[in-house]
Amino acid sequence: MATLKLLTDEEADAIPAVKEVFDDIRAIRKSDFINNFWRGLANDPPLLKRTWEGLKAVMAADGVLDPLVREMIYIAVSTANGCSYCVHSHTAAAKARGMTKAQHAELLAVIGLAGQTNHLVTAMQIPVDPKFLV
Repeated sequence: MATLKLLTDEEADAIPAVKEVFDDIRAIRKSDFINNFWRGLANDPPLLKRTWEGLKAVMAADGVLDPLVREMIYIAVSTANGCSYCVHSHTAAAKARGMTKAQHAELLAVIGLAGQTNHLVTAMQIPVDPKFLV
């Protein structure tokens, strides 16, 4: 259960700053769907706008990483951070961008392996090889 109210479309439309961001989300994503993350952030319109602008600049802008790769990275980081909501949201987005079952399986294998080896190297406190230092 959310710790704050998730604004409805009617409530969002009554707050010009929120309506503006929700309209932009719909336009950029080419969808009428506004997910609960944005509906929760709408309780604080400046935070909503700041967060959307940051996400849009990284996830929706042209770049050298294609959109599917960005979504897959987001899944990996969300897994590491323990954010179930983000894992679900970005897995859905990755699938919408064409992630196959085989790609998802390989992503999960990499996430699992990285988690295991990260914990091992942390537990052993292995020093970084000088060759790897920039």
